[in-house]
Amino acid sequence: MGSVIRVEQAADVDAIAAVVDAAFGSPYESQMVADIRASSDFVPELSLVAELDGVVVGHVMVSYVGLRDGERRHRIACLSPLAVEPAHQRRGIGSALVRDVVARCDARGEPFVVLEGSPAYYGRLGFEPSVPLGIRFTLPDWAPPEAAQISRLRNYDPEIRGLVVYPKAVLDAIAADPDDQRTFAAE
Repeated sequence: MGSVIRVEQAADVDAIAAVVDAAFGSPYESQMVADIRASSDFVPELSLVAELDGVVVGHVMVSYVGLRDGERRHRIACLSPLAVEPAHQRRGIGSALVRDVVARCDARGEPFVVLEGSPAYYGRLGFEPSVPLGIRFTLPDWAPPEAAQISRLRNYDPEIRGLVVYPKAVLDAIAADPDDQRTFAAE
């Protein structure tokens, strides 16, 4: 059977947390999802679940982050996190979630979607390194520069450039994760 992708509903919150915890093997990412959901950066129609036989087996979220270019500030779409229940990975569910949420961003008129992630995985889904296009991230030491990625959409504007500035919900999750010891400049 195929999966159904739909916008998350309030009744999905616990199932989403369980999927995210299982996929990442830690509670930090599900806390980040909850914190983003409670913030003004949350875009409800861009928080999707994949459902298989009535059970939530995947989740993806696009919310807003800042982009700082000197004195200029932009609000841009950021995909994070993507999670699929481990027993259902490598079946195309994650790819379908990414394609769907990126298409929804394009339909909303977003110029692009950014993310930190595997260049091999996201590259086959239309993402490319963001640094050559002027979009920079503060990445963990272990991440290659190509982990900073962008999917250019129909309204792409090459003048929108700068450093990704995460909102408090994401910064709190990063600070709580002992495996992610990045230091961010104060905003």
